[in-house]
Amino acid sequence: MAAERNPVSCYLDERTFRLCCQLFLQHSETIKDGWSWEQIKGTDEGFMKKTLLIPVKSSVLHEQPESSVQDEDMVTDNIQANVEDETAGVQAVCEIHAVLRYEYHVLYSFSYQIPVLYFRASALDGQPLSLEEVWRNVHLNYRQRLQQGPWDTLTQQEHPLLGQPFFMLHPCRTEEFMKPALDLAQAENKRVNYIVTWLSVVGPVIRLDVPLSYSTESDISLHYAAK
Repeated sequence: MAAERNPVSCYLDERTFRLCCQLFLQHSETIKDGWSWEQIKGTDEGFMKKTLLIPVKSSVLHEQPESSVQDEDMVTDNIQANVEDETAGVQAVCEIHAVLRYEYHVLYSFSYQIPVLYFRASALDGQPLSLEEVWRNVHLNYRQRLQQGPWDTLTQQEHPLLGQPFFMLHPCRTEEFMKPALDLAQAENKRVNYIVTWLSVVGPVIRLDVPLSYSTESDISLHYAAK
């Protein structure tokens, strides 16, 4: 009879966090998806960073008054694209979108001993989004799940390394999904990269997807021992 295994801790030390980030960034360089390591000048501290331009419905950002509808129609005539469906012979009109700039930072939290996802979002003219606007841009698949306590999950705080206002996904629920994932990996004697597993869960909430190749690339994974 096989010996019973102790559960794996869902917490990380900084050294393991750095190693996971290093392996993550090696794969990012291979697939060219834009992640980088930002070092804080004069210190040994740093974080992973990625910037995305994300199209969203303009109605998500602003509730337009009726008086602006006629003007919008004139603009729409100039920039709408008619896309013909050749199989059905139907024309579809592409909806006008706004484009947002999202900047994501993955930091190590010494308080929680886990990674934390910070981000900021703005229009292309540099106008930052409010917390309410960011919340309206949470992916629909997750919004209902978080609806009862959005401000507990999504908050605005000072960036611990930059001293600037950022949004963050609160890490209080990390153990709920990381502990079962790491326990399963240990039971099946599989290697995992903590950052990949964690970011694959929290990233899509704020429109940050992790390509599948990160999960299937064994060279960026580690064994996690029980503590």
